Amino acid sequence: MYDDILVPTDGSPGTDRIVEHAAALADQHGSTLHLLYVVNTASFANLPMESSYEGIASMLEQEGETALDDAAETIERVAPDVTVERAIREGSPAPEIVSYATESGCDLITMGTHGRGGINRLLLGSVAERVVRKSPVPVLTVRVGEIPDESDE
Repeated sequence: MYDDILVPTDGSPGTDRIVEHAAALADQHGSTLHLLYVVNTASFANLPMESSYEGIASMLEQEGETALDDAAETIERVAPDVTVERAIREGSPAPEIVSYATESGCDLITMGTHGRGGINRLLLGSVAERVVRKSPVPVLTVRVGEIPDESDE
């Protein structure tokens, strides 16, 4: 059913849970897992002009390599026979995730959501929510972190 599964990662806590779920699914279906890290260039807008774009971009790309390495190690532990492809892109995360999924012919995007509700979601936004709204590819979300109280909604 799934030949290619995309797992966007930012290396944050809880990522292992998403990667483990995607790896088990890929193992069941004989799928290739695509690991993607997006260097969020929108975050550069607030930097002082004297900051070195190259230095910051290099640092963020290294952060991405580390996140991809961590995800690949998790896959190796959970499903060692699964084929893994890795990519780093620059841009705004949600559009880059959707673009990569469609360009690579992915059948599924598996990504985490913190399950924030109410004002927290409005203030913080949600990459997962934007991907779900814009993607022609099905999106499986895996909750990471604490489940909010109903009073948070």
